[in-house]
Amino acid sequence: MTKGFRQSRLGAAPDRLFDPVMAVELDPYAAETYAVNLGDHVDVRDIREIPDEDFESADVVIGGPPCQGFSSLNRNREGDHRRRLWQEYARALRATGAQYFVMENVRQLLTSPEFETFKAEATKAGWTITEDVLLAADYGVPQARRRAIVIGSLHGAVALPAPTHAEPGSLFVDLPHWLTVRDAIGGLAPEPDGAHWHRARNPTAVSRLRYRHVPMNGNRFDMQRSLDAEGLEDLVPSCWRRKTTGTTDVFGRMDWNRPAPTIRTEFYKPEKGRYLHPEQDRPITVREGALLMGFPDDFDFPEHMAMSQVGRQIGNAVPPPLARCIAEAVAADAVYRGVLQHPEPLGAFAG
Repeated sequence: MTKGFRQSRLGAAPDRLFDPVMAVELDPYAAETYAVNLGDHVDVRDIREIPDEDFESADVVIGGPPCQGFSSLNRNREGDHRRRLWQEYARALRATGAQYFVMENVRQLLTSPEFETFKAEATKAGWTITEDVLLAADYGVPQARRRAIVIGSLHGAVALPAPTHAEPGSLFVDLPHWLTVRDAIGGLAPEPDGAHWHRARNPTAVSRLRYRHVPMNGNRFDMQRSLDAEGLEDLVPSCWRRKTTGTTDVFGRMDWNRPAPTIRTEFYKPEKGRYLHPEQDRPITVREGALLMGFPDDFDFPEHMAMSQVGRQIGNAVPPPLARCIAEAVAADAVYRGVLQHPEPLGAFAG
C-alpha cells in the first residue's frame, strides 16, 4: 500500500503526494523488503509492544488488521486473536494524530462484529467512515481481487475512487478495458530464466504429467477426464474423485485474456488454485505473481529469501495500482477541504 501511496499524483503535477514517515511490520522478511524499496523507517515489532510515544506524527494511517483473522479460508477465525488487532489500529490513529485513514481487508471484515464496534467507536470520536468492497481489476490491476476498503476522515466523507478500467463489453462505460494476464506477464520468457524471481517450484514428474493434461483455461475436472481417457486414472487421487463439486479452480490454468484470479500467499502451488501458466506446463513464477499483483517490474524482493517468504509478502499485499487510486482520492479530498496545500506532501504511517 505504501508503494501505491508514493506513486500517487494529482493531475499532471509531478509532485509526490505522500511521504511515509513510519511503518510497523512484525514479519522481519516483509520488513526487509519494505526497507529495501521504501526506506528504513520500518519498526520491526509487534504493534502491541510499541508505546504511544514511539509513534511518529502522521496525517494518514494506512494498513489494517491481519486479514487471516477474518478470511473464510480460516476455519478457526472466530477465536483468532488477530481479529482484536483493530484496537491497535485505533490506538495508532490516536497516537499519530492522523486526520485520515485507509484500512484494507478481506470482504468478511465489513460484516464482522469487530468492524461494527470499530466503526461505532470511530464515529463517536468524530470520524466519518466510508466503506465498500472494491474489485482491483477496476483500478488497473490485472487481477480479479475483491477487498474491503475503509476510508476514514475527520473532515467529512471521502468518496471512494472511481474505477479507471472496465470489463470488456460494459455498457455506458467509456474506460480502458481490464488488464489481462497477457498484459502483465505475456512479455516474460515462457521458460523461467531465474532472473528477478522468474522461477517456479520444481515439481515432480507426476505433477508435470498432470499439468500436461490440463487444457487451455481448464481445471482439475478437465485434467481428470483427460487422464482417465488415456488410461492414467491412477494419477487422479481418490480424494479428488470423491469431491465432485467445488474447488473448480484447483489445478486450473489462467486465462490469457482475463484478469488473474486472486493471488493468494501460495500462488506458486497449483493445488491451491488456478495458478498454472496459461500455456506452459508449470505453475506461475514468483515474478509473474508479483506482476499480476500490480507491482512494478523494478520492485525488489530480496533474492536470499525463501519462496514461501516472498510469496506471503506478495499474496498479502495491497495491489499498488489500487492503493494509488485510493491515495489520490484521499489527497483530492484533502486539497478540496484545505487540509493539504498542494504540492506539500502528507505524512503517512503504515501499520
